[in-house]
Amino acid sequence: MNPDTAESMPLSRVQHLVPAAAVLALALIVAWVSFTREPSEAFLFPRMIASVMLLLALWNFIRASLGLARVGDGLTRKGVGAITPGLCVIVLLVYVAARYLGFYSASWLAFLSIYSLYDPASHTLFAVWVKRVLITTAFLSVIYALFSLLLQVQTPRGLFI
Repeated sequence: MNPDTAESMPLSRVQHLVPAAAVLALALIVAWVSFTREPSEAFLFPRMIASVMLLLALWNFIRASLGLARVGDGLTRKGVGAITPGLCVIVLLVYVAARYLGFYSASWLAFLSIYSLYDPASHTLFAVWVKRVLITTAFLSVIYALFSLLLQVQTPRGLFI
């Protein structure tokens, strides 16, 4: 079916509008949380990020509402099925395990899990696992240095860092 025909436009617009609305709702929640928590000095960086995220989400929602978002096919069942396992890992490990293990330990496990889940390389080769662990460790080391050491952002503490 031709995407420029009148009968496919409403479905395409809905497929772009639903994710745009979800992202806008998430941005509103993040902004609200970052601006209502104390001590305010600890939330300076999150407030800056939340403000930019909110502006971009609003811009994206307006574009989707006006039918200007024509990149890709929008949100499909196949796309939702592909990202659902990764979202479950994020929710379980980052938002639940962060309280017990610590933010960076839970993030390390989440990154390694998602990397392993979506990496097409073999799961039976030791060298592939070494590569995954090294890349995960390097990535989280940079994140730790950036947020904890340079920006001094407070993160949930747990059993580990």
